[in-house]
Amino acid sequence: MTPDKPQETQSKEPGVDPLLVRPGGLSYLEIPATDARQSAAFYERVLGWKVSGTDTDQPRFSDPAGHLIGKWIVGRTPSPEPGLLPYFYVEQLKDIIKRVLPYGGEIVKAVYREGTLWVAVIRDPAGNIIGLWQDSER
Repeated sequence: MTPDKPQETQSKEPGVDPLLVRPGGLSYLEIPATDARQSAAFYERVLGWKVSGTDTDQPRFSDPAGHLIGKWIVGRTPSPEPGLLPYFYVEQLKDIIKRVLPYGGEIVKAVYREGTLWVAVIRDPAGNIIGLWQDSER
């Protein structure tokens, strides 16, 4: 290194996880919550999301595949009526539905067949409506 040339430094910050870099793919989601910790526990126990920061007012999550990350936001209005309605792929949909009520959710539309899929619509503890689906061949 010479005095007139700055030393190159490498950032200790990790880059973006390659699992999130999918052109056109949904990779980040902010979920309205009335109680962020309760919502975090619901998604963790019902959908198997990895949750961190539960000791804060904005717990964060990643889905089991690592393709979706985000956080819960208190103070933002939940979506009790579907406008944009996200559907999350799950395995063993009928077993997952059994966990919705005990963790503060509600079943809006029970498991039904749609073509080659099994589908259900639920409400999380804050009132947001989400869909769940499973390939009927699995």
